[in-house]
Amino acid sequence: MESADLRVQSADCLNLHSALSNLHSLHPPASPAEEVVDRLHGVEVRDPYRWLEADEAGDDRVQAWVAAQSAYARGMLDALPGHEALRERLASLLAIPNLGCPAVYGRRLFYQRRDGQQNQPLLYTREGDDGPERVLLDPNGFSQDGTVALDWFHPSRDGRLVAYGVSAGGDERSTLRVRDTLSGQDLPAVIPEARAASVAWLPDASGFYYTRYPAAGTVPAGEEQYHRRIFFHLLGTDPAADPEVFGAGREPSDWPDIQLSDDGRWLLASVAQGWAKTELYLREAAAPGPWVPVVEGGLAVTEGELAHGRLWLRTNLDAPNYRLCVADPAHPEVWQVVLPERADGTLQAFAVVREGIVALYLHRATSRLEFVDFPGQRRRALPLPGLGTVYGLGADHADTRLFVGFTSFATPPTVLRYDLPEGAPRPYLAVEGPPGLDRYVVEQVEYPSRDGTPITMFLVHGQEVRPGGNAPTVLTGYGGFNVARTPEFNRSLLQWLDDGGLWVLPNLRGGGEYGEAWHRAGMLGQKQNGFDDFLAAAEWLVDQGWTTPDRLAIWGGSNGGLLVGAALTQRPDLFRAVVCSVPLLDMVRYHHFRIARLWIPEYGCADDPEQFRWLYAYSPYHHLHPGVAYPAVLLTTGESDSRVDPMHARKMAAALQAATASDPAARPILLRVDRKAGHGQGKPLAKLVDELADVWAFLRWQLEVT
Repeated sequence: MESADLRVQSADCLNLHSALSNLHSLHPPASPAEEVVDRLHGVEVRDPYRWLEADEAGDDRVQAWVAAQSAYARGMLDALPGHEALRERLASLLAIPNLGCPAVYGRRLFYQRRDGQQNQPLLYTREGDDGPERVLLDPNGFSQDGTVALDWFHPSRDGRLVAYGVSAGGDERSTLRVRDTLSGQDLPAVIPEARAASVAWLPDASGFYYTRYPAAGTVPAGEEQYHRRIFFHLLGTDPAADPEVFGAGREPSDWPDIQLSDDGRWLLASVAQGWAKTELYLREAAAPGPWVPVVEGGLAVTEGELAHGRLWLRTNLDAPNYRLCVADPAHPEVWQVVLPERADGTLQAFAVVREGIVALYLHRATSRLEFVDFPGQRRRALPLPGLGTVYGLGADHADTRLFVGFTSFATPPTVLRYDLPEGAPRPYLAVEGPPGLDRYVVEQVEYPSRDGTPITMFLVHGQEVRPGGNAPTVLTGYGGFNVARTPEFNRSLLQWLDDGGLWVLPNLRGGGEYGEAWHRAGMLGQKQNGFDDFLAAAEWLVDQGWTTPDRLAIWGGSNGGLLVGAALTQRPDLFRAVVCSVPLLDMVRYHHFRIARLWIPEYGCADDPEQFRWLYAYSPYHHLHPGVAYPAVLLTTGESDSRVDPMHARKMAAALQAATASDPAARPILLRVDRKAGHGQGKPLAKLVDELADVWAFLRWQLEVT
């Protein structure tokens, strides 16, 4: 469908305010405010909408309020011009296939792909590079509405068996099952509470080590989403009797993963404690004894991999941009540096192959790939199709093949195959995108933040969009948890670019684009730096003539929802519209809900006096002021979100509706609650189309795209 099909007469947009004014649901539903005041560390903290923290399913009052808000939002969104035509176009764009990077296990390859109108990606396998492709798992058959998703998969070393996890309604609380690759049938093993499981198979595939959460009643009430531990399962036995291997007596918020060396001799437990610290422990599998610390205490991230009888360690210990070291598992305290830290790039990942190391670096938020032989003396760049992002490395320790998943703003997912050490890349799998992708322009600019720190930023637009044209602009970002935001193919974005829109992505402090120092500069007590970087990006876009505040919107999800929430409360004059998805917004009480205690190392906790001061200083929910003309806001959340509690979006919607002085027919505050959906992972295609149609229709209306 061409862009012109979405356009409406300008008179329709001019009359939209009048049309909406005639709706019975012009004003938002009532949200009673209650006098709830906490005194925290000598500060009175008001919380008038605490009653909206109650679980919707078990509270009639909250349930009725959500139903009323949903009806109000639907009345506004469904009345927007071109909404249905936009939905049809997005359905076509989102039908562009998705493609994962193949994982290599012996001669077998495993990868995920979603084609056409399939709600969920399928898991494929093939024997050898050129063997026939075969569907191993099709989650679309697990439910009629497509809301049961394949969360993860872990093949055995020979690829004969695959442990996999499925969850329903976006809750990510996986159930572990095992499928036979040849027969396509499941084994009897069924293990619940295996969220984001780490699985390490024995060399003969007779059993595996794995992580899971405790059964209800075995830990204090409310702590079932913590206490992740490592167990061992022998195929054919009752999982309820699986022995615990690691985790007893540790902090409930620890996040352990498990590896087993190729020969089955060494077990490696990697324990994340937030996003700035990991601890590693090693022991022999056949002679259970105490776990030997490899890295313990301190504040550093270290990732280990067992290969070729050695322990390989990617670490930012004394190296903020990371370095690669190696140790003998029998003497893990002695490290040798293989790849020293580099000033011009961050070592993002590595893969051990038969004859050397593949090193993935980030340079100015784009990927660089190198091969290094085992002596570490010979390095060469592995060519990539252009500036973009490597989203996967598929390799086997005993193999010379390397599969690389690559994408960029104007490049759909592509898998390249390299024959190491000398082979040039050749296309292996590719997604065919729409014609004319070369008409889009990608620029990388640099601007100063509030404190003068230089920030890099991507601008994506059509060739006709230039400064001075007052382009409708969407600014997005993340800035947290060491996550690097790099170029990626965004199917729904194409309609925005075709209609003259500008898409902007800055690399904010708190992310992982420039190493651990960059991450720490935007976490805990430094969190405001990331907000300042984001606001400075908006100011730069206006100052340079790309757009104006009336044609500028911001959009962020999860930690990015916190980002845009802080931006709209700190500079409501700078934006016309805000899309705030699955957000954290009450930073005083966030740690009481769902799995949020895991994030205390990143944000801090209001129970601590100093950390309360940081959090309360920017907590969006606590910085709304009556009588301020706030931008139009669309808050989105999922009722099954097991990460960020929907209470954040509910409380913020109520508080914003009460505070704003803006005309609700022109700049409404809307709450969109998605049923049978969670934080976003595993959301079926049909739900994605519906959600994105609402979001883009809202943005087009607010930014006057006709």
